[in-house]
Order: sequence, then structure tokens, then C-alpha cells
Amino acid sequence: MIRNAIDLLKRFIPVIVIGSIAIAGLLAVGIGVADSVGGPAAPAPTPTPKPTATPFAKPTRTPPYVAPTPTPQPSNIREIGSRLEPMVDNWLMEQLQRTTLKLHSPTPREVVLEFDQPWEGSVSNYAGVIKDGDLYRMWYRALNEEENGRYTAYAESVDGIVWTRPVLGLVEANGSIENNIVLDGTDAWNLSVFKDTNPAANDSERYKAIARGPAVDGRDTIRAFVSPDGLQWQSTEQDTILVAPDDGWPNFDSHNIAFWDTEQKQYVAYMRGWINPGFRGIRRSVSDDFVEWSEPTFINLGPTKLEHLYTNAATQYYRAPHIYMMFPMRFTPDRQFDVDWLHDGLSEAVFMTSRDGQFWSRRFMEAYIPPGPDQRNWNERNMVVASGLVPTGPGEMSIYYVEHYRRPTVRLRRATMRVDGIVSVNANFTGGFARTRPFNFDGNELVINYSTAASGIINVEIQDEKGLIISGYSMGNSDDIYGDEIKRVVTWGGSGDLSELAGQTIRLKFDMKQADLYSLQFRNSR
Repeated sequence: MIRNAIDLLKRFIPVIVIGSIAIAGLLAVGIGVADSVGGPAAPAPTPTPKPTATPFAKPTRTPPYVAPTPTPQPSNIREIGSRLEPMVDNWLMEQLQRTTLKLHSPTPREVVLEFDQPWEGSVSNYAGVIKDGDLYRMWYRALNEEENGRYTAYAESVDGIVWTRPVLGLVEANGSIENNIVLDGTDAWNLSVFKDTNPAANDSERYKAIARGPAVDGRDTIRAFVSPDGLQWQSTEQDTILVAPDDGWPNFDSHNIAFWDTEQKQYVAYMRGWINPGFRGIRRSVSDDFVEWSEPTFINLGPTKLEHLYTNAATQYYRAPHIYMMFPMRFTPDRQFDVDWLHDGLSEAVFMTSRDGQFWSRRFMEAYIPPGPDQRNWNERNMVVASGLVPTGPGEMSIYYVEHYRRPTVRLRRATMRVDGIVSVNANFTGGFARTRPFNFDGNELVINYSTAASGIINVEIQDEKGLIISGYSMGNSDDIYGDEIKRVVTWGGSGDLSELAGQTIRLKFDMKQADLYSLQFRNSR
């Protein structure tokens, strides 16, 4: 009996061992296949509790996409106080997980001006717009192909939509002063006007302008002009304020911009420059008094490839002046849509931003205002924004650009966008999250500018500097946000009062689905 048992063990033990080895091998292969396809196995997710609901009662909410909060990386603490922060760059946002910064092109609206007057013509361009109190004001280049008169003309509007040419009687053109011309442009080419908000500026020089002047020893110049009302102009005592650097391309042959920088408390000018080996670029110069200017230097565009930036259209964002914006015309000289067109090149407007005026982000390389389906925009020097981003209605701002350049139908079109709506943090239907760097703030409530789809949602969590959730401000406590509002107070458990967080360094985390976040701001509600 014992011998028989021993014989059975001898017979079956190898089978058991071999089978065990085979099973272990199969498991190893399975694990290897899983790792090679999906990467290392992730920790098992925390089970999501099933929503409980009663008739007409709100079910327990689970955020659309809740990602684990990664270990915070060292970063500088931002100071935002109570200022508006539009989402135009990643200065505030530290992490974008299944969300992205999205550029929103403006919506074309009506044609506001057709350059059809005898002193205007097919190469009229560079219409700069400002909002001056209750009045919208525009100065533009009036010029025809034959160049039998170069002028700066003026128009105005009470709403930014319907524009009129007032008869000023200041400058003679074609034998008459019955026109809207404010300056003969023969020696003041491409005038760029701004209202000087420098508290030290004299009222007699409240409006200032720069223009390309006559060349000196083959080098272009910039002239300065002043006016008490924006209509009657005279050159400054020191007429020529800048001479193009003698660097092989000493030209200012474009629309050059100047304004009083309310953040840096100085005048700043952006002007044409040429970058070796022959690309149009943008230079910058500054001044304390609008008389003595620094040597123009090229702005820093980082590692982006060289492109022809024909204009700059620089401005401070009127709702957040610490944000600088440009809408340059990108020129592509080696393309020609119409083979019979006599001038080479195509053009479109692009968008870029800065926080110091010198270093500019070209995160968005795509066109901001493309030529579109209108075939008459598919030639050079169209879609040109001169200067001016202005509010034109509740929740709306407008920008103006030239169409049909070098054609009899040349005209100026208005386009609109949502307030703060040039760029957003965007989440699609899948959902994702965005988390800020740590920052300090002033105020007792958080207001966001946002929009969602009908099935979209935003929830907000407040964390401490280290990324730990602050009690009472978790995603679970966050009240659902959906809709389309310029100003929405964020609440947790029905309350938006953040007084208890005063003086603390915090972070914000946004869980989003089919949603756009355009800006945020802390404010005092009392």
C-alpha cells in the first residue's frame, strides 16, 4: 500500500510542478502584455458612490471628471490682489489636465467704413480706434493707389458701429476743405494717435501721435505730434524723436504705435524693424517725457520661428492693463492666391501677449483673423488691425480691420468678441481640470467669466499652498456652475464668502466639462 502511494506521488508530482510553472508563465506573459499596452498598472480607482435620488430631488453629484491631485511642484507665489486675470497665458495656471488654452477668433460684423471719398482710395488703411468718454474716435490713413495726396482722416461714432466723417475744414484736398482730414501726411506718414493719460501731461498736449518722417542720411525717422483735441495737430518742439538704427535695414516703413503705459509709468513705442536675414520685426523704445527715447531694441519672441510681422497693433488690455496685447499682421511674401495679381504675398492677423512689454508669448501661432471665404481678401496687406480694442456693448468688445486692400471696394470691418473672451481654458465633453499656481489675493468672493454647454459643468475647489483641500471648499462642497455669464460668484454650500481665507496663500482647481473659463477675479462684496 505504501509503495503504491509512493509510486503515485512520483507519477503526479512532475505534472503538478510543470502545471504550476506553466500557469506562472501565463500570468507573467499576461502582465507583460498589459504593461506594454497600457503602461504600469494604475492604482485601483476609488469606487464612485451611486447617486441617490428621490422624485423632484437633486441627486448626489459626482463631478464630471475628478483627477487625482498630483504632488505640487515648486513654483513662485503669484500676487493677483483684486485685479482681473484673463486666461491669455499660463502665468497663473500651473496644470492643465485634459484642458487647454483655446484661442477664440472674433466674429465678423458689419462694414463700418468704405474708403470711397475722393481723398481716400484703394490703399487707405491703419484705422486706429479709441473710446474717448462717450465717443468712439478713429484716425486712419487716406490714400489712393496713385498717391496724389497722403492724409490722416478722422471719423467718430456714438456706439462704435455707425461712423460719420465730420466736415472739419482744416486741410485742403482736391481744392476743397470740405472734408474730414486732420493732417497732410506728406511728411507725417501713417499717423498713430493716443490719448495721453499721464497725470503730468498738459491739456494742450492731451492727444499725442507718432508718424514716420522724412529719412535722414538714408535712415527713417519718427516724428512726434501733439493736440489739445485730437483734431488740430502740431509737431513737437523736438520734431524727430527717433532715427532708425543703422543696421542694414534702417526703416520704420509701417504703422508704428505709441501710448502711455499706465503700469510702467512711461511712454512706449513699438515700431518696424528688420531682422537679419530680412524678416520684418518689431522694435520697442521707451521714454519718460515723450522727447528723449531709448535706443529701439527688438522685442523677445522666444524660440518661435522667424515670420514677417508687418504691423504690431500693440495695446494694454483695457480691463487688465498689466496684460499687453498685439494683433500683428503676419505677411507671407512668397504666396499668391490670384496668379494675375500684381503684388506678391498674403496676410492675416495673429495674436500675442506680454506681461512686461518686452518678452512676448507666441503660444498661439494660428491665424486670429484669417482672410476667410471672401476672395477679395486673398491678396497682400488685408486683415490689418491698426490699434484699438474697445468695449461696444454689455459683455462685448470690438476690433477693426481692413478688407479688400488695393481694390475699389476697400473698407473697414468691425469684429466682436466676448469680454475677456480672446482666450479661455477649455474642456471638451470628456472633461478635465485646471489648477493654478499658489497665489495671494484680496477680496471676500471669487467671480468668474465662463460659459458651458447645456450639459456642461464647472466646479471649483480651493486648496492651500501645498495643494491640500481646505475644509469646506472641496469639489464635493462646490455648487454646480453651468450657463453663460460674464460675472458669476462661485459658491460652496450656497455661500461665496471667503472672508475666513483672508491672508492665506491658496490655489484654485477647476473641474470642467464642455466649458470655457475666460477670466477670474477676487473682489469685495461689501
